[in-house]
Order: sequence, then structure tokens, then C-alpha cells
Amino acid sequence: MEKAFDLVVRGGTLADGSGAPTYEADVGVKDGRVAAVGKLAGAGAEEIDARGLLVTPGFVDIHTHYDGQATWDTHMQPSSWHGVTTVVMGNCGVGFAPCRPEDHDRLIRLMEGVEDIPFPVLSQGLPWNWESYPDYLDALEQRRFDIDIGSQLPHAALRVYVMGERGANREPATEADIHAMAAIARRAAEAGALGFSTSRTLNHRTSDGQPTPTLTAGEDELTGIALGLAAAGKGVLQVVSDFADPAEELAMLRRIVQRSGRPLSFSLVQSPRAPDTYPMMLDWLSQANADGLPIRAQVAGRPVGVLFGFELTMNPFSQHEAYREIRDLPLAGKVERLRDPAFRARLLAEESAAVRGFAGSQPRAWHNMFLMAEAPDYEPTSDQTVEAIAARAGRDPAEVALDHMLSHGGRGMLYLPFLNYAWHNLDPAYEMLTHPDCVPGLSDGGAHVGMICDGSFPTSNLTHWTRDRTRGPKLPLERMVKAQTRDTAETVGLLDRGLIAPGYRADLNVIDYGRLKLHAPQVAYDLPAGGRRLIQRADGYVATVVAGQVTYRDGEPTGALPGRLLRGAQAAPRAMAAE
Repeated sequence: MEKAFDLVVRGGTLADGSGAPTYEADVGVKDGRVAAVGKLAGAGAEEIDARGLLVTPGFVDIHTHYDGQATWDTHMQPSSWHGVTTVVMGNCGVGFAPCRPEDHDRLIRLMEGVEDIPFPVLSQGLPWNWESYPDYLDALEQRRFDIDIGSQLPHAALRVYVMGERGANREPATEADIHAMAAIARRAAEAGALGFSTSRTLNHRTSDGQPTPTLTAGEDELTGIALGLAAAGKGVLQVVSDFADPAEELAMLRRIVQRSGRPLSFSLVQSPRAPDTYPMMLDWLSQANADGLPIRAQVAGRPVGVLFGFELTMNPFSQHEAYREIRDLPLAGKVERLRDPAFRARLLAEESAAVRGFAGSQPRAWHNMFLMAEAPDYEPTSDQTVEAIAARAGRDPAEVALDHMLSHGGRGMLYLPFLNYAWHNLDPAYEMLTHPDCVPGLSDGGAHVGMICDGSFPTSNLTHWTRDRTRGPKLPLERMVKAQTRDTAETVGLLDRGLIAPGYRADLNVIDYGRLKLHAPQVAYDLPAGGRRLIQRADGYVATVVAGQVTYRDGEPTGALPGRLLRGAQAAPRAMAAE
């Protein structure tokens, strides 16, 4: 006898994505969609006992960089380990389409520099079975994934494709250039791009140090491309910027949205260089929305922080002459030398400007650096810095850092929060997360593989903000679930998901909320060419469901690959009748 449902999640406590109070109910799934919610008599071909467990919509992460990984991998980890069932890639103006064959290496160097994905990984991993952006989508459409994937047209690739060397060198676009870019943007949106992204930050450079091609693109160029989306009648805009002159740049973004009518989101964090600027930007955001402009800010629920270690891109001793002698040794060889008393003494005696860039201008930022523990603390107090620990022990901070990195066979890591943590607390993040026009984002899943490991944002948003925070106010569970399901989905036009309601996509998480926790980041060598990347696992995800199929059980993949390329925005469903 045929079962009433393909899947029933029984007796769970639903935070359904609407923001309403949790309630107990069954969820019946049929043909990849939620068919019924309530006390269901009908049986499922498969059933999950969710009594005592939290049931949420699948998380929608709108700020990732799986543009390369999606061409060679089926599992978009680490995101899919953290309850994410839909990702949007192509953010920050970087990606691999459109691209002429002669520009392959140029775009790889840009991604290597901006997103810290090594050249050999990309050069061996990317199949390059496309040139135009629609070709790229066609290539992705042939593949199967553990989650759904949406893509955006990246400005850097577009600019180089149209302008060649002039585009890479950041020369102003001519009227003909802008017309060509607008036409490609229109075709991209019509082919299924969720939108267009650009970068205006000096943090984004090629691996040989050149700024991203889009850094100084003029308002006429950005407006022209936005009008290309407008001509297609679809697509969102995504912007990351240093906001060196926030009033001027925000005014420009406002004009672009007014002229094009396309929704826009921009990255918003507390910068250590101007820690008091973000409230002004929140006020501007409120006014823009009061004036009817569809603008949102993507914000981070914890610090954006760099990890340092002997397996990673950087460590505090990277530029020491002594360390350069052992830099290319395998990890075991490095550890052996670093534990040699004579070598250790020579290393510690050297002065170096090792931790620059993200760490600021200090030779060593011990006063902002923390020891990464097995149970990560993403809101650590000032008395937990390397400097403070060393002072209490009467030791040199460099010794404390070195000993910690040598722990666990040389796999110990240091954590340097460089955004959202200027005051050594997450009060700014709380202000941003509670602003009605902000949504969680900026996880950069799939990128920064040797420096940053923030694809776990969705898990820490739940654990820290709704359960574990002790240093300030928390957020209601229902509000945080809504923020990273329905709110993020709506931001990019995916109106068919993010709610547990009849007719919506059956993307679900079944979570042991009391047991939900993050593990410390670790290194895996599973990229093409044996490339290294940071990964981070979690406990507490009992099951993750994508389009009605269980893709993960207790954090391990089931082998099901129901995820597909998303072709553009998705309309809200019509309700299905309960069977």
C-alpha cells in the first residue's frame, strides 16, 4: 500500500522560519515539498523520530565562494555540515565566468589572492568547460550536489572579459565597454544568475599583490550593469567595500538602486580602523528602507578572524629567517626542529614584522590574539589573549604562542579576530543582527581555505546567540532561525524555501539543540592536487533534508545528492492540500 508521504518528521519542536513561537508538530513531505504540517495520521515511506528535537528549515547561506569547488565536488562542505541546504556563490566580484581561455590563469590568480585558494588546486580542479556565463551555468546544471546552488555574475570576470588588460589594470570603462557589460549582465540574469556582485576593497588582491580589477569602477559602470539586470527584470546586486568615505559611497549605492530598481545588499562589519562607523551605516540603511529602497546589509554573527598555525597560510613566525629554513618541511619535520632547544632559542630571539596585513601594523598582535581551543570561544575576553596569558605566567608571549601551535602534533592554532571585535565583545554584532534590514551572511564558505574558517557561521549563530552567550543579551531562537532561513532566502529572491509550510521546499534540519556544538577547525588535504583546506565539524545535526531526501545523518553524508543548480529567483509556492 502506498504511503501517504515520502518522509514524515515526527513530533519535533518546529521553529518554522516565520519567527512565530516554536510548536510541536509532524512534517509530511511529498515529491520534495512540504505537504502537511500538524498531527499527521498518514505514514511516511521513511520516518524520522524528532521527539525532543528541534526542526528548522534548511539554512540559506547567501555569501559563499564555491564557484570552483562546485565544478569538481559533489559535497559543498563545510557548509553542508552546518545545516545549510542552499548556498549562493559568486560573491565579492570574483568567479570564473565569463572567461576567455587566455585569461584562465589571470582569474585563478585573482581567486588565489582574494579567497586564498591555491593556484594548483584551481588549475588542476577547474575543468574550464565553459567560456560565457550561460555556459558556466550549463556546466553546473549537469552536476549533482548535496545542497542547492545559486550563482551570481562576478564583476572582475566580466570586466576582464569585456576590457581585457585595460579591465585588469582598472582603467575607466568606456561607453562601449559599459554597454557590452550590461548586455552580458542581462543575458546572465536571463540564463539564471541570481544577481551581480562587485568588490571595492583593498583587502581583495591578486596573488601577486595587484588590487582587484573592480576596485575603482565608476558609478557609470556599476549603474550600467545594474540597468542590464533591470532590462532582464530580475537579479540582485551584492557589494563589498572598504567604505573609506561612507557617506559618498552609500549615496552612490542609493542612486544605483533608485535608477535600476534592483535589490542590493552590502557587507557590513565593525572595522578596527573606524570602529564607530557602523551605527551611522545602520541609520542610513533604516532611512533607505523607509524611503522604499530594497537595500539590506549582510552581517556576521561573530568576529571574522584569521587562524595561524604551522599547517596554515600564515603563522607569527612566517617571516623569521630561522623559520624560512624549515618552511618547506612536512609538518612532522617542522615540529621536530621547533622542539629543538637551540633552534627554538634562535627563532624566539629574532625580530620580525611577521603578522602584518590582517593583524595590523604591530609586529605581533599578541594583545588581539587568542588560543583556539577544542571548544571554540568566539567571544573571548581580554584576559584570554596571548599577551594576558603570558603576563600571568611571566613568560614571553611568543613562547606561549609557539607552545600552543606545537600542541596536538603541531596542529594547534591561534585566532586573531580582525573584524567585529574592536572592543573585544560582540555588542556591535548584536546591534547589526537585531536591525530589521540586516541578514546573516559573510561566511565565505569554500574560500580562505588556509586562513579563515567561517563556513560554520550558521551553527555558531544558533549556539552562541540563542543559548550560550554570557556577555550580553541573547536572541530568541525563533528570530535567529528566521534570520538565516526565510530572511536570507528572501534577500536573493528564493521565495520557495526558508519556511516549513505546505508547498515550500522540503529542506529541513533535525537538531539536537542541547547537544549542538562546534569543534575546533582542523586541516584536511582533500582538494585537487592534494590541496589543504580548513574545515570545521559540528555535533548535534541529527538529520539534514534537501528536497525531501535525507542528505546527512549525525553529520555524515548519506550519499543522496538531490541538490541542483538554481536558475534564478524562485517564486513562492501555492499551498498544497494535505493528503
